[in-house]
Amino acid sequence: MTERAFRTVGEDRPSRWLITCDHATNRVPDWINGGDLGIAAADMARHIAYDIGAAGLAGRLADILNAPAVFSDFSRLVIDPNRGEDDPTLLMRLYDGTVIPANKHADLAERERRLDRLHRPYHRALEDLAGRHPARAICAIHSFTPQLRGRPPRPWQVGILYSHRDTRLGPALVQACRDQGWVTGENQPYTGHLEGDSVDRHALAQGRPNVLIELRNDLIKTPEGQAEWAARLAPVIEQVLSDSGA
Repeated sequence: MTERAFRTVGEDRPSRWLITCDHATNRVPDWINGGDLGIAAADMARHIAYDIGAAGLAGRLADILNAPAVFSDFSRLVIDPNRGEDDPTLLMRLYDGTVIPANKHADLAERERRLDRLHRPYHRALEDLAGRHPARAICAIHSFTPQLRGRPPRPWQVGILYSHRDTRLGPALVQACRDQGWVTGENQPYTGHLEGDSVDRHALAQGRPNVLIELRNDLIKTPEGQAEWAARLAPVIEQVLSDSGA
């Protein structure tokens, strides 16, 4: 039986954009500890397991842009598709104060099994879709929690992340979002460059224009919020790409 590592929509849509959602779901395959990582259901529903609201937002955005989209189909706690294969945080044993029992004793063979059945197929699908347009641009959709345990609240509605290696879209998108009146973080709440992550691998290494958009997850936890923010973001990113000449 073929492993469910990803799902795609709109594979033949004509837009330059490819929408990606690395952390789309909290699903744990049944071949990993019977589909249970050993943590509470409430923790599996938190941001530690997936990006809340990101899949719905990404799907809505892809529909509006008439763009293809690719979504992971496994929890980042199983193995993180937004990390390079040699990243020490690829397979987490502790996340935001929660111990992951099913990962505690995962050895190199188990790590390789998860890479081979989940991580690598997802990235092959992403690269396939990226290569279908000669002038592909990549928009990665993520969400962030309003507050990590023991940390101050995060004030941003939107975070625009980009690498110092490619500033064709990022700074302009930050300004465009602020012009809309949105509280926008520039390379906040995370750094915009991580060696080996999805954007590095499929955009920076290939010279593709790119941006990573983070939405605060309380804004997109419902279908209505996802639709609202997709409708807001679509014309803004289209205009930024057009104006960039990239």
